[in-house]
Amino acid sequence: MAAKKKAKKKVAKKKVAKKKAKKKVAKKKVGKKKAKKKASKPKVAPKNAFYAQSGGVTAVINASAAGVIEAARAAKGKIGKVYAGRNGIIGALTEDLIDTSKESASTIKGLRHTPSGAFGSCRFKLKSLEANKREYERLIEVFKAHNIGYFFYNGGGDSADTCYKVSQLSKEMGYPIQAIHVPKTVDNDLPITDNCPGFGSVAKYVAVSTREASFDVASMAKTSTKVFIVEVMGRHAGWIAAAGGLASTKDTPIPIVILFPEVEFNEEKFLAKVKENVEKHGYCSVVVSEGVHYPDGKFLAETGLKDAFGHSQLGGAATVISGMIQNKLKLKNHWAVADYLQRAARHIASKTDVDMAYAMGKAAVQFALKGHNSVMPTVDRLSNKPFKWKVGMADLSKVANVEKMMPKNFITPDGFGITQACRDYMEPLIKGEDAPPYKDGMPSYVRIKGVAVPKKCPKFEL
Repeated sequence: MAAKKKAKKKVAKKKVAKKKAKKKVAKKKVGKKKAKKKASKPKVAPKNAFYAQSGGVTAVINASAAGVIEAARAAKGKIGKVYAGRNGIIGALTEDLIDTSKESASTIKGLRHTPSGAFGSCRFKLKSLEANKREYERLIEVFKAHNIGYFFYNGGGDSADTCYKVSQLSKEMGYPIQAIHVPKTVDNDLPITDNCPGFGSVAKYVAVSTREASFDVASMAKTSTKVFIVEVMGRHAGWIAAAGGLASTKDTPIPIVILFPEVEFNEEKFLAKVKENVEKHGYCSVVVSEGVHYPDGKFLAETGLKDAFGHSQLGGAATVISGMIQNKLKLKNHWAVADYLQRAARHIASKTDVDMAYAMGKAAVQFALKGHNSVMPTVDRLSNKPFKWKVGMADLSKVANVEKMMPKNFITPDGFGITQACRDYMEPLIKGEDAPPYKDGMPSYVRIKGVAVPKKCPKFEL
């Protein structure tokens, strides 16, 4: 009986083993079928990205470029190559694309401390789809040809408008594109964001230059120059001019008169203020925004010309002010126009500004990977002391074509200075030094190779 039981057990074990073997064979067959199906399906290449710089460049716009490119490289398998438009959106329209994958990691890293627009910028505003459908059809043609599904546009207010229009291509023309605006402008006039990358560095430059020039004037005032005038950028918003007020502190008081675009220019009151300062201190410094205007709206520096965006071309407010002081007060004075120097001064850039610029570029890529479209990363201030901030997000429909002016409580009641509230806002933005590397006494900046992407589309005339 025991032998029969053993025999039955063996037979049962063999049956179980056969079933297991059959299951394994079946699994292998299923696995092979799945493998064949996978092999038969072609791999879909990840969408490429388009990045471009727009408008007047800054000391830190390339830091944003580095943020975009490095974040995209880190997203290997999700984003293909990053193609940069040579000279902004014009590069997309003319299919003049730069293959950033040909740039070394050290070059891209070096962009963080290099001023100007490494890929070339432009002042070119897309009209509405109704007004110029031809340009939008061209964009789609180029995007399709190069498998571009991400659009990163680095600029100010007009650039935000362009980016917003491109974001609508999915709805209006049936082409899927995720358009993210990367904020940049020395004018600091974009809404929603606490501040704009580029502003902190130009503010630092203007504040330092105003202090240094004021020391110079003070030393010569007894027998020579009594007034120094510096003209700074700012068409409608006086943020940059306000930064000149940071030159004077409780520890280092300096008589400074600031002329804001937000305050209608009154010649009589202005000259009285300058005279008062010179009589009391022996000298005076004047910071004048290029956008200062008379009560009728006419700019002091009106040239009668228009730029590519249709704005009045300005230049010469300092000379107008200088003439007034010379003719009416008979005071010897000198003037200077900061012009490109203020926005190109990477050697004195604010570390806070550099960090923010890089963070905005990186965040733009992260937003795109999460499926966002028609948005802009923002700086959200959490506190002043200690200064803390985080990355936020704004809808482009609320950013495009909206200018943020200086708040009234940032300007002193007489209209010629900044309040403590303004200081509390600005001082954290100019803090920290982030000097570039130096070689032979000169800052060492990088230059890109700028390897062109082979063209696939017909020639296009702008």
